[in-house]
Amino acid sequence: MGAPAGMDWDWAIETGGALTSSQRRSLTLELVSAVPRLVAGRVRVALGRRGDGRVDFTDLRLPDSALAKAAEAEARECLTPHVLAHSYRTYFFGRALSELHDVPYDDELMYVASLLHDLKLEHPTPGRCFAVTGAERAVDLAAANGATPEQTRIVGAAIAAHLTLGVSDDLGDLGFVSAGAGVDVFGAELADLDPAWVTDLLARHPRHHFKRHMIAAITQEAGAVAHGRTRWLITVGGFRQLVRFAPFAE
Repeated sequence: MGAPAGMDWDWAIETGGALTSSQRRSLTLELVSAVPRLVAGRVRVALGRRGDGRVDFTDLRLPDSALAKAAEAEARECLTPHVLAHSYRTYFFGRALSELHDVPYDDELMYVASLLHDLKLEHPTPGRCFAVTGAERAVDLAAANGATPEQTRIVGAAIAAHLTLGVSDDLGDLGFVSAGAGVDVFGAELADLDPAWVTDLLARHPRHHFKRHMIAAITQEAGAVAHGRTRWLITVGGFRQLVRFAPFAE
């Protein structure tokens, strides 16, 4: 189906991520469509029917622009170890899926957006979604480090949208972060990825009991933002259960 219409960057900064009744209904329809795909993927993983998506770590060069380095410094300074490792895994999972399906993306901007997408996850702002406040901070950082207005918009939109069901159907710049995070949080599309490569990635960027920390953070966020997507995901989408039963050991 794809992400509900109207839930874009302009909507995010104007509303702080507050959902209308119509948007909740649209998200519910997307949830009904997404659940069978998630279940089918879990079955494939359980049966060992895995794909070959991967990122070759041999001679891998990460973006090293001033913007990329500023994002790395911000992430390392502001994120706890479990969220920082999740942010790196989000980038690599998103990259693996985009390359597997031959979808173009801006590597520098998606690296920045991935590292900063949960910048405010553990620091909720009453009435304003963490994905939006994190996106706003990322936009300011990008602008201060030479990004054009269009580039800052791409970064902000990718971060603000990563909580919206259906946006990951676009593996390009808008859905890259959502797709990568979906693998790491729920195990979505994990079946498309080479299991040996996933094991290697988890050794490079360990989970640090990520499930426990994520459940605590989203519970706190839902309490702070009553009309936000996290609250909706918990009450309607079974967010905490999906995290708890993701196909990872921790």
